[in-house]
Amino acid sequence: MPSATYIDKELRITTGQAAIDRYVESNMGRTVELSAEVLGEGRSTTGQIGDKGLPEEAQTELIYGQSLVDGGLQGRLFRGIKRLLGNRNAPRLMVFDRPFRLVALVTPLLVRIQQSVEKLTRKFDSDPKAADHACIGHPVNFEGNEQGRNQLALTLLKEAYGYAGFSRRSLYPEPVAAALSYLHQYPAVSQQTILAVDFGGGTLDLCLLKRFEEGFKVIGTHGIGLGGDHIDQLMFKEILFPLLGKGERWRRAGSDREIETFFPFEDYEELLLNWAVSYMLNQNRFTTPLMRRIEEKDEASIKFRRLYDLIKNNYSYLVFQSLRDLKAELSGHETARLDIPEIDIDLIVSRDHFEEIIRPVLSELQAAIEAVLERSEVKPEQIQLVIRTGGTSLIPAVKRLLDKEFPGKVIEHDPFTSVAAGLAIAEYRGLSAQSYNGPESVSRF
Repeated sequence: MPSATYIDKELRITTGQAAIDRYVESNMGRTVELSAEVLGEGRSTTGQIGDKGLPEEAQTELIYGQSLVDGGLQGRLFRGIKRLLGNRNAPRLMVFDRPFRLVALVTPLLVRIQQSVEKLTRKFDSDPKAADHACIGHPVNFEGNEQGRNQLALTLLKEAYGYAGFSRRSLYPEPVAAALSYLHQYPAVSQQTILAVDFGGGTLDLCLLKRFEEGFKVIGTHGIGLGGDHIDQLMFKEILFPLLGKGERWRRAGSDREIETFFPFEDYEELLLNWAVSYMLNQNRFTTPLMRRIEEKDEASIKFRRLYDLIKNNYSYLVFQSLRDLKAELSGHETARLDIPEIDIDLIVSRDHFEEIIRPVLSELQAAIEAVLERSEVKPEQIQLVIRTGGTSLIPAVKRLLDKEFPGKVIEHDPFTSVAAGLAIAEYRGLSAQSYNGPESVSRF
C-alpha cells in the first residue's frame, strides 16, 4: 500500500493507491489559478491633524499574502510524511483552512492497517484485543540534522499508532529486523559477523551485528535518505528532460530586435521531478511560453509539445510509473523499452546507460558502507556474511558493488518482506519489548 493520504474539501480521507488515483484524476486538465490570500485589513494615515483637531481620515485597504491560494484544488495529497517527523520546527499543515499536525496525516494509514488486521484476526481469534498491538519499524536515522530528531520522530509515531487503535506499541529498527528475519529462517547459520544492507524505496539502512549461539549483538547502524525514489528522479532528468525541451533555444521579440536564448527549462524542473505537485505547472506563466515555442514549428517544437501535453493532462505520475517499470525490466535484461504513448515517447534504454545515470547513487552506497564499518572498527575482510534486501538491492549494479566489496559473502534475502517478517519475529520473541537501545544491545532468542 502506498503511504498516501488524500483529504478532499469536505475533509473526507482516502488512503493508499485510491488516494493517488483520486488526486491525479482531480487535477487532470485543470488550469491552476492562484489568488492572493487576504491576511487582514490595514489602515494608513497621513499623520496630519484635521480642522477639528482630529487625525485625518485613514485609508483602509486589504492586506494580501503570497499568491499561493489555489481555489480550484479539490483535495490535498500527502506522501512521505514520516520523513518530516524528526523536524522539531515542522509547522501544522493547512488543509482547506484547517490546521493538521503531522501525526493526524499519518494516522489514517495506520487506521486502515489496524482495521485490516482486525478483520483478518477475527477469523482465527474472537478476542477483541487480538489486533490491539503493533511492532513499529523505523529507519536508523530520520531526515534532518537536529539533535534528538530520532527520538522526536519515534514519539510522534507511537502517538499516531495509539490514535489508530494500537494500545500496545513497541519499536524496532528496520535493518535489524531484516537481519533478524534471516537469522530466524536460518537458525544454524555459522557466520559470526554479519552486515545487513536494506536498500528500499526511500532510505538506505545498514546494520552490523555479531551472531552468537544464544542470540546476537548489534555493533553498528547507519542510515541515509537514499533509495528508489531518488533513482526515479535521476532517470527522469537524464532520459526524459532532453526529450521535453531541455537545452533547446527559442526566439522572441525584443525592444529593437529578435532575441534568441536557451528556453528557461530550469523553471519547470523541480515541479516535474515531484509528480505530486506537477499539476502546478498548468498555470499561464508556464504554459504560455510553451505555446509560443511550439508555434516556431521546428524539430524542437515536438519536444515542447510533449511537455505541454504532459502538463495539461497531468501525466507526471504516469511517467514515473513507466520509469519504475523500466528500472525493474533492466534488472533482468540488458535493454528495455520505455513506451509512453500519451506523450509520444518510445525508445530503447540500455542497462549501461542506466548504470551511468545511477553512478552517484552507487558512490553514496559505497560511502555508507565504509562509514558503518569505520564507526564499528570492522574491516571489510572481517565481514563473513552480507544480507542484501529491499527493492533497490535488486539492481544488478548494486549487486556487483556488494559482490566486489565482499566476494562470495553476499546473499539475497526476501527483498520485499524481510523487514515486516523481522518485526513480527521481534514482537513474538519479545525482542521489541527490550526497547532497543542502539549498538551493543544484546538480543537473545
